[in-house]
Amino acid sequence: MTSLERVVVVGASLAGLRAAETLRQVGWSGALTIVSDETEMPYDRPPLSKKLLAGEWEPERIRLRRPDDFDGLRAEWVLGDRAVALDSVNRIVTLASGRRLEFDGLVIATGAAVRRLPAQPDWPGIHTLRSLADSLALRTELEPGRRVVVIGAGFIGLEVAATARTKGCDVTVLEGAEAPMMRGLGSAMGRRAALVHADNGVEIRCGVSVAELTRGHDGRVGGVRLSNGDVVPADVVVVGVGVTPSTAWLDGSGLTIRDGVVCDEFLCAGVPGVYAAGDIVRWPHRLLEREVRVEHWTNASEQGAVAAKNLVASFGGDEPTAYAEVPFFWSDQFTSRIQFLGRAEPDDDVDVVVGDENDRAFVALYHRDGRLTAALGVSRPKQVMPFRRLLAERATIDEARALAASFGV
Repeated sequence: MTSLERVVVVGASLAGLRAAETLRQVGWSGALTIVSDETEMPYDRPPLSKKLLAGEWEPERIRLRRPDDFDGLRAEWVLGDRAVALDSVNRIVTLASGRRLEFDGLVIATGAAVRRLPAQPDWPGIHTLRSLADSLALRTELEPGRRVVVIGAGFIGLEVAATARTKGCDVTVLEGAEAPMMRGLGSAMGRRAALVHADNGVEIRCGVSVAELTRGHDGRVGGVRLSNGDVVPADVVVVGVGVTPSTAWLDGSGLTIRDGVVCDEFLCAGVPGVYAAGDIVRWPHRLLEREVRVEHWTNASEQGAVAAKNLVASFGGDEPTAYAEVPFFWSDQFTSRIQFLGRAEPDDDVDVVVGDENDRAFVALYHRDGRLTAALGVSRPKQVMPFRRLLAERATIDEARALAASFGV
């Protein structure tokens, strides 16, 4: 590696786009190729389960940039052609079409793919949600009075449930865990944050196991059979049981794969000049003091920029920047905006510091061994965001409580 003349970015969602933009912003002027298995130019994913799904927005409104901005990247866009192999020794990415892309620098941003149920059939009426095409296909099915069953009470599943209910559908959510949003919020706060669904007529059934999907007389999906034999009737089923990192194309590449691409704290994937960003990255987080993988919008945006800067720095002999931002995500469900800062563990203690037990709008603090680990806000944006600074400073729970007391609410 003597010079950085050719960079390939694999993945044209947010992380890949931010990497490409940052390369140009720091003054790099070499040959840039951006590869995507989708035929669409980069678009924003959060509206797929909300505004776009509801029909309030059309696809052009969720484009991440204007056409002139894309042109300004001076990149070759290779759309609708999936990366199938990486030769990290000879520095070649092979595409499904057979095309071989040589590179000096590589940014891997292939994200994650939706999980499916075991033996999930492909009958009409069964949907997953990850892409623009998925959202538009599901949107045509959300008609008033239709019975929609969402399998999975994570954030995407509950956003879809809220949108479907707003469209006039009868909605049931099925969840195997003991509480909605348990993976992100824990059981107590997950149940509390999900009360807005009960307020709006969505039934959430937790602690249930799906045995199979049943078929109606018209060939469409007809229901969901649970392990206890009960059948929940359905005209539409949305499977929202999480995602898995898109790493199959990296088999044999020499990179370390463990629920994602294992990187160092600078987002280097273990081979000089090869970096990764977004949902696919597993890395040691300085602040959290453990290895993590984060599947959220802000992480993808921030990592894309850091990966690109560190790639350029690695060729220029400059010091790289460790990626250790405080994790942050949000979710809009009915009238509630859920915001979460940090990273909590199941055994963390939780205190509600703004709002009483009957409030739908509140702030809760998570802590362990006297240290603040996370902050949750439901419809309290002004009160929750200040805790990001405290989390970055590794503040104590007493310092966090003092900040909450200063709000005067």
